[in-house]
Amino acid sequence: MGNTAIFLTICFTFIVFIAYKIKNSVKVLYPPINLRVILTNQFLFSLFFLLVSCFLITGRGLAQDNPVMDSLGQSNPPERVTVNNIFVVGNEKTQRRIILREMDIEEGAVYDWNDFVELLLADQKKVYNLQLFTTVTLTPLFMEDDQVELLISLKERWYILPSIIFNLADRNFSEWWINQDRDFSRVNYGIKLDHNNVGGRNEKLRIIGQLGFTQAIDLNYSIPYFDKNQVHGLAAKFNYYTNKNIPIRSVDNKQFFYRNQQEDVLRKTINAFLTYNFRGSFYNTHFLTLGFHNTRIHEDVLDQNPDYFTHESQRLKYFQATYRYRHDNRDNVAYATQGTLLDMSLSQYGLFSGDDIGETEFSIQASKYTPLGGKFFFASGISGSAFFSKRQPYTLVRGIGYKPDFIRGYEVNVIEGQQTFVHKNSLRYELLNIAFDISDFMPIEEFSIFPFQLYLSANFDQGYVRDANRLPENARLTNRYLSGFGLGLDLIGIYDAVFRFEYSFTNTGPGNFFINVRAPL
Repeated sequence: MGNTAIFLTICFTFIVFIAYKIKNSVKVLYPPINLRVILTNQFLFSLFFLLVSCFLITGRGLAQDNPVMDSLGQSNPPERVTVNNIFVVGNEKTQRRIILREMDIEEGAVYDWNDFVELLLADQKKVYNLQLFTTVTLTPLFMEDDQVELLISLKERWYILPSIIFNLADRNFSEWWINQDRDFSRVNYGIKLDHNNVGGRNEKLRIIGQLGFTQAIDLNYSIPYFDKNQVHGLAAKFNYYTNKNIPIRSVDNKQFFYRNQQEDVLRKTINAFLTYNFRGSFYNTHFLTLGFHNTRIHEDVLDQNPDYFTHESQRLKYFQATYRYRHDNRDNVAYATQGTLLDMSLSQYGLFSGDDIGETEFSIQASKYTPLGGKFFFASGISGSAFFSKRQPYTLVRGIGYKPDFIRGYEVNVIEGQQTFVHKNSLRYELLNIAFDISDFMPIEEFSIFPFQLYLSANFDQGYVRDANRLPENARLTNRYLSGFGLGLDLIGIYDAVFRFEYSFTNTGPGNFFINVRAPL
């Protein structure tokens, strides 16, 4: 109770503090706060937090109650059990084989009791991570002491989602609010159609027609498996977009946008990709992507930035190939509290002699999520990318501020360079984990359960960007150690939507309040 009271007090104080900041942001947005008053020796703090992170990452965490064991109600469980049949209910659209593909438990198999309990836990998480169902429950029904019928109860999501596009063109909400002065001309609008379970086979279809800041046509289709053994899949993507206002460089570690007086279209881009994926096991997938890219820019862009491309031309075209390996063993892909993630890729931009560039890029993202016991959780991860040449076309520029590499507190900045490394950490406390049954006044069954989770988080991120060109206009934040830390509230709602409200400080400036979507790692 003591720890809970302390965290609830911190949470209440944090909410009051945020409300005060928002209330006073009308006249002065984010007044400066002296970082040295709060932390006199940030380097020692960074070293301490990093050592704690390493300790927690390598540890197994404290033991937790086993909800599956509790639900079984077996005071004297058998040594072994036989699964006679597996029954699936609630899958009105999703094919049975798509569900069973995610499971280790098989009909007719015999399992040691402890192994059976662990498999029930793991299989329930894997089926939920298909993101086809709002609820997934695996219930063993004992016919005899060692004979089990397994019941899989599902509630499907709403798969066909036509929607109106109305979103910001900027990298995040804080970029739009602070750097772009809440300019509503930077809004995209249009129509989007998502079908997330075509034919009940977990195939994804997306069609986008968009106007506004970026005018775009986007077509995506993926089929996870096209073979009998369900290990081979394909995906295709095509998009075409134009812009009259584009970032052409960064100045003082912020994007500098340009449009000419005639408001001409400054950039036209066509992309086409075909991806083959091989999923030989539950948690490991290999991807091979071949693609074509063609960008044409207005001559005024080169007048403003002659180095926008690495060659003197208004067109940049090339073929590319990417190999990607992904290991994903998280309990919830939208907001994980347990498990591991490893995502690595190697890309070659320019495959043939007629291509305009020849660039190689390596990127990595690795995260570990550790339950610490009770309602405490720890998440730590690294991300980074590296080019092997000194200068890239601006359309390929990477760094902190571009997904997935960011440091909390630097949301309004882009720190650009050839090599990037970020280390992110969050200590989280679960404040709420409830679900509301609103079926009495919600006629659509797929929206009748409204889950709600709330976490209080203490965050610390650090990183570094190496700019081989040492551009003087961005020297303030490149080629130096960067860190950010603070408190946040993470809200997870219906269909795994994530919203984050954070107040973060940095080692180079004052603290600010930020709003973000998606989990930080």
